[in-house]
Amino acid sequence: MRAETLTIQYQVYDAVSDLSDHHRNLLEAARAATGQAYAPYSNFHVGAAVYADANQIMTGTNQENASFPVGICAERVLLSALACLPVLPKVELMAISYNSILMESNLPLSPCGMCRQALAEFETRQGMPLQLLLAGMEGPIWHFQRIGDLLPFAFQGKHLIRP
Repeated sequence: MRAETLTIQYQVYDAVSDLSDHHRNLLEAARAATGQAYAPYSNFHVGAAVYADANQIMTGTNQENASFPVGICAERVLLSALACLPVLPKVELMAISYNSILMESNLPLSPCGMCRQALAEFETRQGMPLQLLLAGMEGPIWHFQRIGDLLPFAFQGKHLIRP
């Protein structure tokens, strides 16, 4: 037996004012999108935003359902919308934010496992890294350079190919 070590690296920004204009605009769009989430059961509103082309921002929000397994997270709503476009855009960066009336929204939170897997598939599909900005409505921002830093042992399509 041998022990292995896994290390991830990410940047931490103390405030939105520390971001470039490009990143700040996207994060602000994700934060604004939280107001459009449908979350009457959890009161946990999530917004995700990407640049669908050089300047056009697209957003997605979580959509809950009284039959809880039927709900869908903001990240997967947005990825599904992107997949429906005539040409799948290359997405370099996704910003994700949340707002809750039950707790403070001042720390970054990571996407759930299902969303991490969907993001990893999208990254593989587009053939280039997908960066993530994670933040609450205020406070620090985490910047990950690729999805693999959040899901280092992702299950991939290549695992389904028989030798």
